[in-house]
Amino acid sequence: MAISRYPMEQGEIQSTKAKLLYVTHSRYEHDWTSMPHEHPFAELCYILKGKGNYLIEDQVYPVKERDFIIINANVRHTEQSVGEIPLEYIILGVEGLSFASQVTPGYTIFNYSKGHETLEFFMKTLFKETKEQQPEYKRVCKNLLEILIVYLTRNSISSAETPALKATRDCVRLKQYIDSNYTQAITLDTLTQLFHLNKYYLVHTFTKRFGISPMNYLGQVRIQASKELLESTDYSITQIAHSTGFSSPSYFSQCFLKSCGITAREYRRRCRQQPLS
Repeated sequence: MAISRYPMEQGEIQSTKAKLLYVTHSRYEHDWTSMPHEHPFAELCYILKGKGNYLIEDQVYPVKERDFIIINANVRHTEQSVGEIPLEYIILGVEGLSFASQVTPGYTIFNYSKGHETLEFFMKTLFKETKEQQPEYKRVCKNLLEILIVYLTRNSISSAETPALKATRDCVRLKQYIDSNYTQAITLDTLTQLFHLNKYYLVHTFTKRFGISPMNYLGQVRIQASKELLESTDYSITQIAHSTGFSSPSYFSQCFLKSCGITAREYRRRCRQQPLS
């Protein structure tokens, strides 16, 4: 007979300060709409079935079965169901808990394809205990929550990054760079070198995320900036072209006409309601 025995290290075990506030089981119906909101505590959400989107701080993240979402306190969010199978999930409201992520400080999204049985056990048991409220259910829930937090920490969920989350992060960084540097000479090669991304991945991911290619988005930003200058300054067309990143006044005029359907001079005249001189 083979026997394995492992002694426990002696010492005081510190209890977590996290407090379970509620457990909710939801099934998204077509007549129900969730509005953006925030809480002074964290929410832990496990997707049981279906597909949908999580809207977090004005960004959209696709979620699916076995995804685990952590929303820290005071982070604005909501959820939407997508497809024929309604989004079904369990949410824990937890006070005194915050998961840090270098990628997204206010939230974390991770898929638990491996080990999902353990997560489902925790989430479903917590829901069952709070629903039935059998004797000592509060003690059971407190202990289960502590074990769940340890489990999440062990599996490094706070530093995990799914491909979808990485793609979103890359897109946001690209957009922010364009918004801040549109006056500079920017090409696809510039972006791929700056962000160390494959050109196809860069264009495909950005277009999928925002519905427009990065270079077309750059053009839109420049045109919008030129409109503001046409409305609020007496800069010449040449000055506006150069200050908004266009390579030449003629190219600026061509792009403006194509985008707005009128010339830059006509746009300025209409804004100021003055005849052309």
